[in-house]
Amino acid sequence: MNFKKELDTKVDIVNQYLDGFIPQAQGYAEVIYDAMRYSSFAGGKRLRPILMLSAFEAVGGVGEIVYPFACALEMIHTFSLIHDDLPAMDNDDYRRGKLTNHKVYGEGLAILAGDALLNLAFETMITATKKHRSWEAIDAMDVIAYAAGIKGMIGGQVVDLISENKIIDLDTLHYIHKNKTTAIIQAALKAGALLGKGTPEEIEALDKFGYCLGMAFQIQDDILDIISTQEELGKPIKSDEKNGKATFVSLKGLDFSKQYVKQLSQDAIHYMEDFKEKGQFLSWLSEYLMSRTY
Repeated sequence: MNFKKELDTKVDIVNQYLDGFIPQAQGYAEVIYDAMRYSSFAGGKRLRPILMLSAFEAVGGVGEIVYPFACALEMIHTFSLIHDDLPAMDNDDYRRGKLTNHKVYGEGLAILAGDALLNLAFETMITATKKHRSWEAIDAMDVIAYAAGIKGMIGGQVVDLISENKIIDLDTLHYIHKNKTTAIIQAALKAGALLGKGTPEEIEALDKFGYCLGMAFQIQDDILDIISTQEELGKPIKSDEKNGKATFVSLKGLDFSKQYVKQLSQDAIHYMEDFKEKGQFLSWLSEYLMSRTY
């Protein structure tokens, strides 16, 4: 398998489907469609939908039911980024090398664009569930809703926000990373496995893989915020320090953080062993993400 070619193919597939699910500008409120599409197609790794597609394939899933859910997950991720960049949150001017949504459309429309993407995500999943009349789709939607909500991403964001400019311990930081970043990554894999009708053992293995990958991914982000450049990252560096946020690097040091990312990546790959060749892409993706510079 040419893994890089396979990754590029998956990115193209996600972009094609996403373009179909997010409407073009229309009617009196056409500017909201522009704002939604601006952030949705501003670049990005498409990591979460790709993880879902790969988990679906790893358990032997067939058919097109996975694509609406993969795109819905990317909409939820994009909604979180738009809101995360707002002046009331991280107050960032650039994302993926481009002006953030609120710098282009203003704060009010940026908030509404994020809200619209979140609602469209659930519309998309509900429509697919009704079309396929699938209990697996209902279970997948439940997993995604939980991970995106107050016991997942939003809960992690809340603790991240109220912890700014405070001294926090490692347990609190772990809660932030586990919920703000890792929960959605785990949900991508678990939902993909559910949609692909995986066995309970396969679903559990992919869930554990997602935990290790998500934690490693966030800590790698913390590392890159220190050692990378704005040109490489496409957004300002040292933003955590600017916003008074504790990170794994600030609490445990750069060398320890790098070693921990390596260990988490190895643990993630371990959970793919029973999938044999069907898990090769996810194993490679884990290694690829941990060696990234952006």
